[in-house]
Amino acid sequence: MNCFKGRFGQDVEKQDQKLSKPRWDTTKNKVPTDRTMVVGGRQGGGCKGSNRSGGTLRKRRQRYVEKDGKCNVHHGNVREKYRYMTDIFTTLVDLKWRFNLLVFTLVYTTTWVFFGLIWWLIAYIRGDLDHTDDGDWIPCVNNLNGFVSAFLFSIETETTIGYGYRVITDKCPEGILLLLVQAILGSIVNAFMVGCMFVKISQPKQRAETLMFSHKAVISVRDSKLCLMFRVGDLRNSHIVEASIRAKLIHSKQTKEGEFIPLNQTDINVGFDTGDDRLFLVSPLIICHEFNEGSPFWEISQEQLEREEFEVVVILEGMVEATGMTCQARSSYLDSEVMWGERFTPVLSLEEGFYEVDYESFHHTYPTPTPTSSARELVELAKKGEAIPLPPQSPPPVLEPPPPHPEKEEDSGEEEVEAIGHGEGDNVSSGDANRMDDGHE
Repeated sequence: MNCFKGRFGQDVEKQDQKLSKPRWDTTKNKVPTDRTMVVGGRQGGGCKGSNRSGGTLRKRRQRYVEKDGKCNVHHGNVREKYRYMTDIFTTLVDLKWRFNLLVFTLVYTTTWVFFGLIWWLIAYIRGDLDHTDDGDWIPCVNNLNGFVSAFLFSIETETTIGYGYRVITDKCPEGILLLLVQAILGSIVNAFMVGCMFVKISQPKQRAETLMFSHKAVISVRDSKLCLMFRVGDLRNSHIVEASIRAKLIHSKQTKEGEFIPLNQTDINVGFDTGDDRLFLVSPLIICHEFNEGSPFWEISQEQLEREEFEVVVILEGMVEATGMTCQARSSYLDSEVMWGERFTPVLSLEEGFYEVDYESFHHTYPTPTPTSSARELVELAKKGEAIPLPPQSPPPVLEPPPPHPEKEEDSGEEEVEAIGHGEGDNVSSGDANRMDDGHE
């Protein structure tokens, strides 16, 4: 039987046409990176890319969003690159620090050299360089005797240092005009470059480093309903103002017309209608998504969850209290990182006069009785009045006592004898008391 999907999401009615790019469903075209995750494929099946012998196929899963919030999307074949220069300020801010500092240095150096060259040309055309030793000659700029001195005068003019050794005279109108132009353009360059550096330094991207997301997401019952939950926390004492949380389900989708959407985005309701998506993030909070009829997990059971391929992207936004700038932190959970039948371990405890958060247990979970059926099946069972089946719980592991230390064997033996003696005395006393009670009766 032929596979249902076409070549990498090609429409069913266009399967006979060749794609312009090489196929990536073959192993030789895949490049392993540190941003891929190896998961187990299905067993059996006759489609290309599966193991016909019935063995487990290993394939690589590419994350859409990394755990640290970086998006694995690269823009290629962009022909209209002039758009980046249209918004040059944002382009400079988005550059890496080494390129930003390089541009910063080149801009200032270029302006100094350019205006220094003009000052030198004015002195050269006026003949000031030929009368450097003539005391009766009035030059355009005093003590300007070459290109180096012209370059130094350009730096002094643009940075308003003014050492007082080189100064323009009133007998040079072209020099006065150039001085006005350099002063104005220098102010514009200073405002642009200093503003760019200030925005880049004050970017709230590093603030997201202290916003934590749990390593795993869990599915369990809360208030008699199946829920998808994950935990968020803030490590700083300066809080995120107007914090809000939202989530997206990234999964492949094929429409009824045969169109294949490889990275379809579906909203996951985490309390938008009730206001629970607005967070007061003082202590770690567990974000909950209820499996209802509008949920994309409405018909997902535990068995089906193990076969699905999806990614849940969570986005936390808010304003930094110290700067007032908007901050965004992102993370994601693959289908293999969603644990069915687990709950998060409590991390908040009451101390004397304050609450303490134990971040060592922030990512810890523990098993809880959770039905393996989907939310839709549970609702149907509840309407019929039938009991909800729960999987058998495995008994907790029995911890064996540690072996006694060889140096303390004799001491422990004596303590055991004394303990046995005390135990026998207690038993005798209890027996005597019982016999006395029997005698009174």
